[in-house]
Amino acid sequence: MKRPRKKTARKPARKVTRRRKAAPGRRGLMFVLSSPSGAGKTTLTRLLMEDDPRIRLSVSVTTRPRRASEVDSVHYRFLDRQRFEQMRDNGELLEWAEVHGNFYGTPRAPVEAALKAGADVLFDIDWQGTLQLYRKARADVASVFILPPSIADLRARLKRRAEDDEAAVRHRLANAILELNHWKEYDFVLVNEDLNRCFAQLKTILAAERLARQRDRALREREKRTLAIADELRRQRQTRLGELIRKLQAEV
Repeated sequence: MKRPRKKTARKPARKVTRRRKAAPGRRGLMFVLSSPSGAGKTTLTRLLMEDDPRIRLSVSVTTRPRRASEVDSVHYRFLDRQRFEQMRDNGELLEWAEVHGNFYGTPRAPVEAALKAGADVLFDIDWQGTLQLYRKARADVASVFILPPSIADLRARLKRRAEDDEAAVRHRLANAILELNHWKEYDFVLVNEDLNRCFAQLKTILAAERLARQRDRALREREKRTLAIADELRRQRQTRLGELIRKLQAEV
């Protein structure tokens, strides 16, 4: 007699987000997220990458020591100071900044290749890097500043990380208060009081920016077609006028 098989609980299927190919003829968008340390931009970046297959993450280079939870070339590319300065001096960085005594920067080549191919690129950078992007390619940038609901909440988040000592937490908190003064320089500002609500708002902003750029591109294409039609009508009119003038001259 066969024994009945025991039913085993199936593991939930892991969500796999496949990167979609960029739309042909479309220039990509640089979507910038900034916030004081501990306000949640890294978590929001991760959620957006898992949710949206049409966006790519710009992996920054940094001289900061790698944390235990970080993977090289996934969270950052970790470099020594000499190599970073070499990239900076050779113009290989799209933007760079010094934060908490360490250097951070965005490699130029992969971002420019992605934008040219029509892909949107997500940046997890600070206000200094954002202003540099404005100066170099303002029309390509949409920026969002993430605020904590309070300083007390920000302090608690920094302590919960358990990856920095007390001195580092105090240093980051002091810098965070200074960074808060730059929120006016951003296109959008969100308060990360509830993560799910903040993420939903972030997705709405990204969708709206994509639609705006599609509309602008459609208007430019329509303008080109209108000008082409106008040129053709002008040529036809000149041809008819030329024929009429020759006919009148022949009758004289």
